[in-house]
Amino acid sequence: MPRRHIRVKGAPEAPLRAALSALRADLGVPDSFPVEVLAEAEGAAKAPAVPAHDATDIPFFTVDPPTSRDLDQAMHLSRHDGGYRVRYAIADVAAFVVPGGALDSEAHHRVTTLYFPDGRVPLHPAVLSEGAASLLPDRTCPAVLWTVDLDAEGRTRAADVRRALVRSRAKLDYAGVQRRIDDGTAEEPVALLKEIGEARELLEVERGGISLNVPEQEIVEHDHTYELAYRAPLPADAWNAQISLLTGMAAAEMMLAHGTGVLRTLPTAPDGAVARLRTTARALRIEWPHHVSYAELIRSLNPRRPRHAAFLQECTTLLRGAGYTVFRDGVRPAVTTHAAVAAPYAHCTAPLRRLADRYASELCLAAAAGETPPDWVLMGLDTLPKEMAEGSRRSATVERECVDIVEAALLKDRVGEVFDGCVVEVEEHRPTVGRVLLQEPAVIGRIEDGVRLPLGERLPVRLIQADPGTAKVRFAPA
Repeated sequence: MPRRHIRVKGAPEAPLRAALSALRADLGVPDSFPVEVLAEAEGAAKAPAVPAHDATDIPFFTVDPPTSRDLDQAMHLSRHDGGYRVRYAIADVAAFVVPGGALDSEAHHRVTTLYFPDGRVPLHPAVLSEGAASLLPDRTCPAVLWTVDLDAEGRTRAADVRRALVRSRAKLDYAGVQRRIDDGTAEEPVALLKEIGEARELLEVERGGISLNVPEQEIVEHDHTYELAYRAPLPADAWNAQISLLTGMAAAEMMLAHGTGVLRTLPTAPDGAVARLRTTARALRIEWPHHVSYAELIRSLNPRRPRHAAFLQECTTLLRGAGYTVFRDGVRPAVTTHAAVAAPYAHCTAPLRRLADRYASELCLAAAAGETPPDWVLMGLDTLPKEMAEGSRRSATVERECVDIVEAALLKDRVGEVFDGCVVEVEEHRPTVGRVLLQEPAVIGRIEDGVRLPLGERLPVRLIQADPGTAKVRFAPA
């Protein structure tokens, strides 16, 4: 699901580098892999488990950011029997990782790939995550291959999964895919991404699901200074996400039918959380009639508008209760759905970057074959939710602290300046404390004053603190 993303383009300044290095040290983030892990990864890269089924004749393609090399998914889309056939290949990490080995232990320690503005801390060594296990173009790789058949409206007719050798033909990026589709030059397997994506979006509306088009906050180095702006997602981003959601939903249904699995679940948001968002909407002067549902409102917003972008960022707070739910022996869990998806859902499409996905893939493979899951999967299930919760907390901390550090680096030379702002949040029990949204640059910071803050009103504010070392930006009314 969407989170706030931060990227730094250009050469970051030394204070930003130093603050990010200090954050990694404070959080105990490893700066390298142990020697035995690297040695095992090198050996595995040369001799993975090779599946019997050969699907290298299918011309798969990937859609990722231009610089990405850890490619978890490749797809091929086609028309089939009056509807569509989605083939979705997922990196087969289990073909390289021996249960209980050094690689496996290190993955359980790291849990997820961590993303910093100046780089990432990967779940697996680069020889695997950016090499042998990655679905890079023109390389034959072991994969977990999903085949999902859809009807003309995009509804799932049948789903199957098996191990296979695959070979991607092209590494595409979102902007390029969008351009090809818009100008009509995309070949059918790519052009169908729009057709299938839009069909799945309509079904999402029908079932009451929500996909947040959360803007990416981008820090751009320009002429030795920083500029900050939001990059709104392209339609191609959303269509691509729908293919991943489709696969995650198919995986969840397959595990539920088989009686053993791990789901990504999210309870329905409590009334108080939605009421708080209504207050934020009023503060941002976003009209939200009482007869309009939260899902309908989200779909009406334009992430390219600063106020809408700020509100969409706040909407991610409703995802904070998400967790992993394990079940076994046919005992169905009390909660099976993910409220934002509005259906049962599982994380299974990013095993290079997330530990749980390797387990979900193995459970689905066993379910499709009518077999008992491997012992190592069953033995690890009970502790997996706790591991993933800790990994998710660490990732959220990195995300939150990086936002603070980058914004402080952006404004560090502008302490004392006055900015045009809007009070977007006031604490319920401390009405003199809240947050202010700047119109330019795109920063949201803490504001404190001795009097009640005017929620939803424009307010000139003075920057009183911006220190990347303390990772805090604070304002006061001017």
